[in-house]
Amino acid sequence: MKKLIASAIIAFVAIAAVQVQAQTTTKEVKKELKSEKKAAHKQLQKLEGNKVSSRSKDQFNSDFDGVSDISWQRGAQFDEATFTKDGAKMTAYYDYDSKLVGTTTNKKFADLPASAQKDIKNRYKGYTTGAVVMYDDNEGNETDMLYYGTQFDDADHFFVTVSKGGKETILMVSMGGEVSIFKEV
Repeated sequence: MKKLIASAIIAFVAIAAVQVQAQTTTKEVKKELKSEKKAAHKQLQKLEGNKVSSRSKDQFNSDFDGVSDISWQRGAQFDEATFTKDGAKMTAYYDYDSKLVGTTTNKKFADLPASAQKDIKNRYKGYTTGAVVMYDDNEGNETDMLYYGTQFDDADHFFVTVSKGGKETILMVSMGGEVSIFKEV
């Protein structure tokens, strides 16, 4: 009987150890997948020439139906289409492979999450609030975006310009309302 109880205890401890190891392995796998995804982000490639790619234009027509007032320009890393959709002025950015990276839309301070509005008002008293731009990422494309000459991870964000005494600060606001300094100009 004692051997049976001892065997049961040993089996229980072994099963518990295997479960702990499996949980640790799962966490390690998730962490590794996250780092692989980050490493898979496409590095920004400079576009060659000064003409907008016809492939970018074709892809734009597929991505945005029924838009008006379209104008194109070729930037260093992106073909950029500025257009009007549902009364809002937007810009779409296409990468080296003529795939949509994301869009920007001008917004108002009141469009920010309430917690971000409160945080900005408290931390930047005496500052003038300028442009508010919303970046909407194309989750199907791993290419990172470039804003104010600074590359950032692909995620939806607001960018808010605040200024005081000739000094401008660009704030990055997550969709959840977290505020951080993106760049000082």
